[in-house]
Amino acid sequence: MTLTRGIGLRKGGGGRDTDGVAENLVRRGAAERRAVHQEVGTGLAELVPDLSRTDSWLLFVDGIPQSQVDLGDPGYLEFEYVRRIGHVADLAFPEGQPLRALHMGGGAMTLPRYIAHTRPGSVQLVAELDTELTELVRRHLPLRRPRGAATGRGGGAGGAGSAGGAGGAGSARPGSGRIRVRAGDAREVLESVPAASQDLVISDVFAGARTPFHLTTAECAAAAARALRSGGVYAVNVADGPPLEKVRAAVATVRSVFGETCMIAEAGVLRGRRLGNLVIAASDSRLPCVELRRAAAADPFPARVLDSAELIQFASGAPVITDATGPTGIAAQPTNW
Repeated sequence: MTLTRGIGLRKGGGGRDTDGVAENLVRRGAAERRAVHQEVGTGLAELVPDLSRTDSWLLFVDGIPQSQVDLGDPGYLEFEYVRRIGHVADLAFPEGQPLRALHMGGGAMTLPRYIAHTRPGSVQLVAELDTELTELVRRHLPLRRPRGAATGRGGGAGGAGSAGGAGGAGSARPGSGRIRVRAGDAREVLESVPAASQDLVISDVFAGARTPFHLTTAECAAAAARALRSGGVYAVNVADGPPLEKVRAAVATVRSVFGETCMIAEAGVLRGRRLGNLVIAASDSRLPCVELRRAAAADPFPARVLDSAELIQFASGAPVITDATGPTGIAAQPTNW
């Protein structure tokens, strides 16, 4: 199960990463950091040095940008939609409080590293089907003990512990929390965790360039609600473009399960001017929408936060997707154009 980490937008730049980006970066790469190319379960994985930061790496699978990890700066997140999810994690819970988090999709473990750094002592479970990709990341981008906690709203990836191998569990050093990686289908892992055991569930799973259908349904959202403690948050990354039918259905579907829902997205994407990533956050308790608006407005790529009547209007008339709908209904969301 491939984790796709956004549409390739980065601070100081915009647009889609086009064919050949990884190769160009390799040619320009510093001698001390060499790109790694390896076939994994979901395609050709490439770990490429990020020339803009001395200890940062980009993960591509079949040319699609999936993750960015800065091993030397755990408080840094480069992809804009990942920052949006980071804002949700930062603002929905007291600063520095350790969390129990379930990540549906692993990739290079960007957000698990981020939470481990900003919230030492957090216990996290990552569901990643591609065991070869997990092993590649474990070997070349190992999870490390945090160098010190830091609030990172808008900042990036860091880490605690050592990644588990295929289906295995890796434990962090004492006091730094724990990140376990479980090889398996994300929904099966979600449904297997005890009820009311998680503070945060993040869904950011792509197979190739699409989200598997069974992770877009009301039944999947209900499984997330079951796994969450009271006050817990479900965050979902949705990639869509005009006329935004897929994300409208995603909002309607999540709203059918959760009492409180909001969505973060760039104004241009909401107006149907371009393709992009939209982040839905949901809970059984009040969401920090005022604080999220401030954080989204201050981002290098400012975004809007829709909630309440505005979000209801946005999703008006959209269908609730269920397992019975089948993948011939509204299809999974394409991403990374």
